[in-house]
Amino acid sequence: MWNILQHRLSSSRSLRLRFASIALAFCGLLLSAWPNAATPAWAEEKLTVYSGRAERLIKPVLDSFTAKTGIQIDLLSSGTTELVNRLKIEGDRSPADLFITNDAGSLEIARTAGLLRPLNMREIDRAIPSQFRAADNSWIGLSGRFWIIVYNTTLVKPDQVKSLLDLANAEWKDKIAIPNSGSEYLQAGVSVIRASVGDERTKSFLQGLRDNAGSQVYQKSSQIVEAVAKGQVAIGIVNHYYVYRHLATQPTAPLAVLIPDQHEGGMGAIMNVAGVGILKHTPRLDNAKLLIEFLVAQAGQKMFADLDKEYPLHPEVKADPALVERKSFRAALVPLTKLAELREPTQLLIEQVGLR
Repeated sequence: MWNILQHRLSSSRSLRLRFASIALAFCGLLLSAWPNAATPAWAEEKLTVYSGRAERLIKPVLDSFTAKTGIQIDLLSSGTTELVNRLKIEGDRSPADLFITNDAGSLEIARTAGLLRPLNMREIDRAIPSQFRAADNSWIGLSGRFWIIVYNTTLVKPDQVKSLLDLANAEWKDKIAIPNSGSEYLQAGVSVIRASVGDERTKSFLQGLRDNAGSQVYQKSSQIVEAVAKGQVAIGIVNHYYVYRHLATQPTAPLAVLIPDQHEGGMGAIMNVAGVGILKHTPRLDNAKLLIEFLVAQAGQKMFADLDKEYPLHPEVKADPALVERKSFRAALVPLTKLAELREPTQLLIEQVGLR
């Protein structure tokens, strides 16, 4: 009996030792796969971002996010319209986790196409005022830009122009430079003008703009600023930050900014936003939300202000002091969410007028 009992005890100890060895081995496997304590579990992961913004304007911000979190960013940069069409074709098979672009209208088109995921995040609600995002937070504005008049200070006095509509007057014949008809900035700006003053007045404005610009039609806004700085034309229409970026590298250039349509009865300055949305199908939702949190937080917003000369949308983050104080002028009242529905008839009107 004693021998049998000893055998059973020995077998029991052997089983316990085997179970302990298996448990230790399993723990070892877990520990070997787990990052060290200083590195979060998601540090090995990546996010793919489709971006309609120039890479030099967004990559430094994304690199800062990577440095902070360890999450790598695969960035694909292309034209905004091309990316929206690509996302529609790719559908749930798209590798993209987020879509960043420089036009609220394009973000709204992506939303209505069912490409973006609505978000319920207190960080967004606290950081970005509601007029700069979709009602369901499926896209969120990150930075603001205004369509302004840049003028050569040796050729124009600021009191010569009050409204963008003035640029259709005959006195500006052969003196202005404008974006080409495919420009999203032009399309968004004309959409706001249509919503503010109606189609007939907008058509008359576009006809005058076409005649006055002549051959001074440019693909890039930086080329418009350069033409004005060199005195090739007296005035141009661009987003404000192109002027301030030029002055940052060439501070003696004879350039100044005029915020138009501030007079009584004027429509106000035309505003648009760069923004971001998370793709509906992403399997990396938590990491995508981390990037959103970074972009809307004060540190991320300050990067847009400092690097890109844009107006931060976070109310507690100040713009570059070189910019016109935001509180000193008013914006047009056309909601950003309307830019999508306005776009197609605006494109048709631009085509009818024959802008290049």
